[in-house]
Amino acid sequence: MKIRNGGPDDAADLLALLDGAVAWLAAQGRTRQWGDQPWSSRPKAVEKVHDYLGAAFLVRLAVADDGRTVGSCVLAEEPPAYVAPAGERELYVRNLVTDRSRSGSGIGAALVADALDEARRRGIGLVRVDCYAGGDRRLVERYRALGFTETEYFEAEQPDGVWEGQILAVRP
Repeated sequence: MKIRNGGPDDAADLLALLDGAVAWLAAQGRTRQWGDQPWSSRPKAVEKVHDYLGAAFLVRLAVADDGRTVGSCVLAEEPPAYVAPAGERELYVRNLVTDRSRSGSGIGAALVADALDEARRRGIGLVRVDCYAGGDRRLVERYRALGFTETEYFEAEQPDGVWEGQILAVRP
């Protein structure tokens, strides 16, 4: 596996990863995180992917030896609008997704390690991420296992109810 920068030509691969993650979550009855409809079927979600692949973000793609994209990590030096700035320069993981058929193969850990390396290259001493914190908090635990520490819990109103979120941080 290698990790490379993504660009506009990678939109279909990123959408396929996200669609796969939604299907995997929905099959487990875990629809509160990203819903139960494919990202590629939702115009605002597709627009978000194209925004990620624009100049304001750094998209790092994990590519398997066979050339298939198996993971993606979207980074920015600003948090999303629903998260207060950290008060210091930071690198924010805006989106992290891996090919669910390769679960347990270290793709997510490799992308997080790459994000920490990117922060060090930029001279940034803080990396933050937010994730779905509802249900059994499994995703929060995954980030904790990768070295992140929980900071702020938050709730965001959504059309179908409250979305529970957790911000986590790590110092590279």
